[in-house]
Amino acid sequence: MPDLPLNLWNSITNLGGAGLTFPLAAAIALWLVAGYSWRMAASWVALLGAAIGLVILTKIAFMGWGVGVRSYDFTGLSGHAMMSTSVYPVAFFLMLQGVRAPLRAAGVALGLIVGVVVAFSRVVLDAHSPSEAVTGTIVGALTALVFVRYWWDARSGGISTAVVALSLAAITVALHDVRVPTHRWVTDIALTVSGHDQPFVRARWKTNRPIRTPGTPTAPVSQTRDTLTPPAQRPA
Repeated sequence: MPDLPLNLWNSITNLGGAGLTFPLAAAIALWLVAGYSWRMAASWVALLGAAIGLVILTKIAFMGWGVGVRSYDFTGLSGHAMMSTSVYPVAFFLMLQGVRAPLRAAGVALGLIVGVVVAFSRVVLDAHSPSEAVTGTIVGALTALVFVRYWWDARSGGISTAVVALSLAAITVALHDVRVPTHRWVTDIALTVSGHDQPFVRARWKTNRPIRTPGTPTAPVSQTRDTLTPPAQRPA
């Protein structure tokens, strides 16, 4: 593991947070409408929506019913890894419109590298297992590459590359530390649809213990850590 300060790893992992990547994805969709077509924007929203849905389904399946793969310590796709590897390559693809193909491809590759580094930070911070980070990265990368490959030859209607780049950069800087309680929302959905009082948690799941034991508090439990997490301190 690279010997980097914890605050730097946290700063890196925040690049994949929903508070930043969702607004970036929305901004990309708006620029696609403005500079390309509704069809291109709709395909981006559909692809990303399908990837988000897959992440949510795997998390609900685990937290609601304990569906996972114990041998790989897999309890659900990493949302940070998936969002970062899908959003940043497409952002660079959009910002580098009109440049030579090799440079644009390099931009897409740089976006993928950003996503991989974010995924790695999730493992370093003990927020996800390697299998969860890798699978999230694969889903996100496929989402971005399918979009980029399909629309590679699309021509814009004259939107300014500089304005697009500045707007996306401004969103990244302004929302870098914004937290959204997506984990809590997914946990609530999982408990509602499964009818359980508590979500499955990694430590008890790996030892095949039931989700409720005598004296166990009813506080929400973190999916990725092995400790009970008070409501005010639950991860975003």
